[in-house]
Amino acid sequence: MTAILVLAGSLIVLGFGVALWNHLHPKKDDDETIPAGSSCATCDGSDAKCEQECMLEAATKAIEYFDDEELDRFKGRQGSDYSDEEAEQFRDVLYTMRRQEATAWNRSLVLRGIEVPDQLKDELIMMIKE
Repeated sequence: MTAILVLAGSLIVLGFGVALWNHLHPKKDDDETIPAGSSCATCDGSDAKCEQECMLEAATKAIEYFDDEELDRFKGRQGSDYSDEEAEQFRDVLYTMRRQEATAWNRSLVLRGIEVPDQLKDELIMMIKE
């Protein structure tokens, strides 16, 4: 019984030691992903880590709307389930915003549980990459 208590105590002390070591000597990968002075608007999709960090950051803030509240009715629909008329509503929003806002708009839709219609995905990707 004493051997088990000693083993358990040793594991707890070892755990605290490792946690302290990691706190005092962080890995370089643990540094901020987005360079100082940059913002999530500079994530262009080529760096998955930047996109992930921005998505996590966006999830902690209030959802940004792009004068597109009417799209909330499509929450939970698959991209292949839209009619051409419904896809046109997304297209109207996309082409009334600045090109720089396309990435943020896509993030907003994702956070709201709205999938972009398949008819529009190529156009959105091209706009984000420009």
